[in-house]
Amino acid sequence: MSRGQVRNATGESFFVREGDVLVVNILGKPSAARDAIGKPKGTQLKVSVTAAPVAGKATDHMVRFLAPQFGVTVADIEVVFGRENVNKQLRVKAPKKLPAVFAQGTLDL
Repeated sequence: MSRGQVRNATGESFFVREGDVLVVNILGKPSAARDAIGKPKGTQLKVSVTAAPVAGKATDHMVRFLAPQFGVTVADIEVVFGRENVNKQLRVKAPKKLPAVFAQGTLDL
């Protein structure tokens, strides 16, 4: 997916706030040595997970890993697109906290 397509609702950042929802563009790295939130790469946030990329299981694992990072339940994270792709967008409903990498941008909770 190219950067200029309609689905890039975040503009020049890897995230945007839409009311109480946080929209995050992700560049996934499956089969990693450990689960980790990396640094922003352009308009995406790099997130590594240990799960293999089989039938969306790495994305499911990523959502389970990210939920406590945002202080939400798994049900509060929607995969907008990219469930079976490294390029994905997540919508996090009413995050209670934010990973440190979000401090680089401006986000009011």
